[in-house]
Amino acid sequence: MHQPIAMATNMKTWNLYTLVFLFNLFLSSSHAAFSPNNTCDNTPYPAFCRTTLPSQYLPIHDQCHFFLQQSLSITKTIFKMVSSYLKDNYTIPGSTVHALEDCLNLTELNIDYLFNVLHAIGKIVTSDQVYDLQTLLSAILTNQQTCLDGFNEVTPYPRVTSALSSPLSDSIKLYSISLALFTRGWVSDATTGRLTTVEIITNRQLLQTSVDNVVVTQRVVVNPDGSGDFTTINDAVHAAPNNTGISNGYHVIYVVAGIYNEYVSIPKSKQNLMLVGDGINRTVLTGGHSVDDGWTTFQSATFAVVGKGFVAVNITFRNTAGSSKHQAVAVRNGADMSTFYKCSFEGYQDTLYVHSLRQFYKNCDIYGTVDFIFGNAAAVFQDCNMYPRLPMQNQFNAITAQGRMDPNQNTGISIQNCCMKAARDLGDATSNYNGIKTYLGRPWKKYSRTVYMQSLIDGLIDPKGWTEWSGDFALSTLYYAEFANWGPGSNVANRVTWQGYHLIDEKDANDFTVNKFIQGDRWLPKTGVPFKAGLH
Repeated sequence: MHQPIAMATNMKTWNLYTLVFLFNLFLSSSHAAFSPNNTCDNTPYPAFCRTTLPSQYLPIHDQCHFFLQQSLSITKTIFKMVSSYLKDNYTIPGSTVHALEDCLNLTELNIDYLFNVLHAIGKIVTSDQVYDLQTLLSAILTNQQTCLDGFNEVTPYPRVTSALSSPLSDSIKLYSISLALFTRGWVSDATTGRLTTVEIITNRQLLQTSVDNVVVTQRVVVNPDGSGDFTTINDAVHAAPNNTGISNGYHVIYVVAGIYNEYVSIPKSKQNLMLVGDGINRTVLTGGHSVDDGWTTFQSATFAVVGKGFVAVNITFRNTAGSSKHQAVAVRNGADMSTFYKCSFEGYQDTLYVHSLRQFYKNCDIYGTVDFIFGNAAAVFQDCNMYPRLPMQNQFNAITAQGRMDPNQNTGISIQNCCMKAARDLGDATSNYNGIKTYLGRPWKKYSRTVYMQSLIDGLIDPKGWTEWSGDFALSTLYYAEFANWGPGSNVANRVTWQGYHLIDEKDANDFTVNKFIQGDRWLPKTGVPFKAGLH
């Protein structure tokens, strides 16, 4: 029987490393500062912050370093606990095993991210590095919340859930405090210009219109008839080189036209991978996992990617579970600096899971019903088509369900120069879209953030624009905004009057562009994918 772990931060179980660390901090801190630091008051968990922090007199950078160390410690403990359950899983229901597997994978990512942040935190010299680390800290919170969400989807198994509840809850608080302190201590310096910004010289208009002009280290072919290098996508991914970094050119996997019944997962070790097909509805990757069939939402994905720098071009990703099976993901994307170009995503509820980190979608088609673009990445959609389709009886459509859970996360969904039109099965204005209400989005988490700008919004969108998740949940803390949209559904006269809803001007809209929101000027040019960096 596993017992809930005792927090190392409860002032009773300090380890030797922590004591040495604190002693060194005490020696290095200015003895002239005798007033306590009130930074805990500016975190989402001020009481937990104050009782955990050994001294209120530490400078904010040292406070952040301390909480990051505590975060790493508890994350390692959670990883060991989850691993032990999975080794003894013959007594655990299968659905709970799926949730544990999700948690193990996400916790392993968090350990890597925390190591990276701790390694870099004392060497930050540019604002670009600050935004990279803020992105990782935001993803750590998202990963842990996904772990918790997975357990909420399955039948409770007390031996597991009761033991994990305390460390999972404490880890969320530690991650949130770390992010808040980092935001106050470093991000504020970056945004006010007190850190150096590296100038990136790039064409801010549309770049080349193909992906031919990219650096390629190797190119392999997938063809089921045996005439290529591989007969399955999974075999080609498995054979791709590991840990190549993202500055050494792409490993290109060309997938010839055909229907591929595979569940493909690209792990963190496969970096700078480019998957190129023969076109939408010609190269098709398809599967049918769903929550109704015992998978978690996280595991239901037909295609999942974590490897940094991933690019997909000319491919259809499909989940065929149908509207009756509820959550059924076509693509789950947790890859930083990832790009999908001229791709199609087909499903019903939860089609495209923009899970975490920075993402860009260009000239893509997304089909779905309930919350069909959801997650907590910093994701920009440019020149894409969103096609709400016919849902189950008594359901409505919501294009987005953004999952920002913390006010300091640099995440959200930005939809620019896109088109919101009804899929063929939903009908048209003459049929009143079969009586189905369709909304721009609803708040999955407390600080949900979504912006529509310079886009065509057709008449299928309900005049109120947005809809509630549950009662008044998140209506004052979310951030939903519209800017310079057009079309029959863009009339804002009858929009919701929530505190968190905004009609924004060009200055505010600029914060959600490729350049500002996902720092795309730094990494999109090498993909060969065309993009517009700003509003014009």
